[in-house]
Amino acid sequence: MRYLVGAVSVFAVAAVAFGAEPSLEDRARAIFKPLPKQYDAKENPITPAKVELGKMLFFDKRLSKNHDVSCDSCHDLANFGVDGNPTSTGHRGQKGGRNSPTVYDAGNHIAQFWDGRAPTLEEQAKGPVLNPVEMAMPDKAAVEKVLRSIPDYAKAFKQAFPGDKDAVSFDNMALAIGAFERTLVTPSRFDAYLQGDAHALTQPEKDGLKAFMDAGCIMCHSGEGLGGGMYQKFGLAVPVLDLKDTGRFEVTKQESDRFVFRVPGLRNTAKTGPYLHDGSVATLEDVVSVMATHQLNKNLGKAEVASIVTFLKSLTGELPKKSIAAPKLPASGKDTPKPDPS
Repeated sequence: MRYLVGAVSVFAVAAVAFGAEPSLEDRARAIFKPLPKQYDAKENPITPAKVELGKMLFFDKRLSKNHDVSCDSCHDLANFGVDGNPTSTGHRGQKGGRNSPTVYDAGNHIAQFWDGRAPTLEEQAKGPVLNPVEMAMPDKAAVEKVLRSIPDYAKAFKQAFPGDKDAVSFDNMALAIGAFERTLVTPSRFDAYLQGDAHALTQPEKDGLKAFMDAGCIMCHSGEGLGGGMYQKFGLAVPVLDLKDTGRFEVTKQESDRFVFRVPGLRNTAKTGPYLHDGSVATLEDVVSVMATHQLNKNLGKAEVASIVTFLKSLTGELPKKSIAAPKLPASGKDTPKPDPS
C-alpha cells in the first residue's frame, strides 16, 4: 500500500524460527535508526560557506515585506524549531492555516509541509517568503532586489556559490537555507541506545519503548525520524468528525489523498507542541490517545499512555548551540527597500 510502511526485522524472523524471542534492543534496532551527523543531498552539497550564508538568511527579517518576520520567527531554533502556537503569525498579524512544524531533523522527511507540496527543504524555503500570509514578498524579483541591495551579501553568495556567474538569486537563497537546515540534527539518548548503550534509557523509558512498539505506533513512526517518511490518512481506523482540512488532496486532487498528511517525525516531540496539522491538541498525552483511537482503533489506558509518553520524552535531543546563536547580519545598503506594512 502506498501509505503503509512495514518494519521487518530479519533478526526477529530468524529468532522466531529458532524459537527465541528477540530482545527489546534488537527489536528497536530493526525498526529505528540513529540520526546522521547531517542530512546530505547530492543536489545541494553542504559547504561551510553555504551553511553560514543560509543561517544569516534564516534569521534575516528583511526577506519579509515589512521586515518583521524571518524563518526563525515561526521556527524558533532556541525553542526546538517551533513557536509553540497552534498556527503562526505572519504579515500584518495574519494567522496561517496549519501548525508550523519543527525544522530540526526535517532533512530526513519524505517531503516538506503537512501536505508534502515541497519535495525538499530547499523548495520549502521558497514558500513562506512569497506567501502573502507569511512573509508576503510580492515575487522572486523583489526578494533578489533586497539581497542585491545588501553589499555584504554579494560576497557571501559568491563564496557559497563560486561557480555561478550571478550568485545572488532566489534559487540560491533557498539552496543556502536548505544547506543550513540540513545541519540541524538533534541526537538524543535514544540514539546512544540504538548504538549499543543499553544504559542510555531508564527502565521506565524502555518500558515505554516496548509499549510504543506493541501498540502499533511503529506502523507510521519508524526509521531515524520516528516518522516523516510516509503519508497517512488522518482517521485511518476511525474517521475524524468534522475534519475540514483535506490535506494532500489540495495538492494532488486525487480522492485517495483526501485527509492524508505527511506523518510527523517524533524527534523532540515533547518540546514541539501543540500537535496535529492544526495545532488543536495541547498535550503529548492527549495526542497519543487521539492517534491511538483514530489510527489504530485502540483505547489506551492512562498507564499505557503515560508509559509511551515517558519513552517519547527520551527523544528530546541536544540542540546545536552553534546554530541557535543569532548571527550578525550584514548592514543594509542605501538602496535596500524599507519596511512595507501594506
